[in-house]
Amino acid sequence: MFSAGRLVRWFAVGCVFTVLTLSVLYLLVEFGRFHTGVATLVAGEMGLLARFVVNDMWVFREATPTLRRLGHFHVATAGSFAVWWLAGNALTRMGAHYMLAAVAATSISAGCNLVTNFAWIWRNTKSY
Repeated sequence: MFSAGRLVRWFAVGCVFTVLTLSVLYLLVEFGRFHTGVATLVAGEMGLLARFVVNDMWVFREATPTLRRLGHFHVATAGSFAVWWLAGNALTRMGAHYMLAAVAATSISAGCNLVTNFAWIWRNTKSY
């Protein structure tokens, strides 16, 4: 169920994990010398898994994460992740700095995640 408090928590989680994912991306590229394409994939997946746990337990107040919700979250996020990955790398190939490209791509994928999180994965969760 949708509530303003839940939306604020969801947005806060998104912001925090955006910063953390971008930090991992930076570390992988600058210090790990990963190719940008591989680094965006690794950083994105790490952020996705951690974000699921925090969303499930804090935002939507589930007692324990389940593999079913994780599977749904992964499926729902896969499309927006693909958009993020493609946009980030396309912008980088067009000359944008990879960090700026990742931020721009993040803003594109956030709307998809909002809809799928509230309307599908956690739609039957009590409102807090």
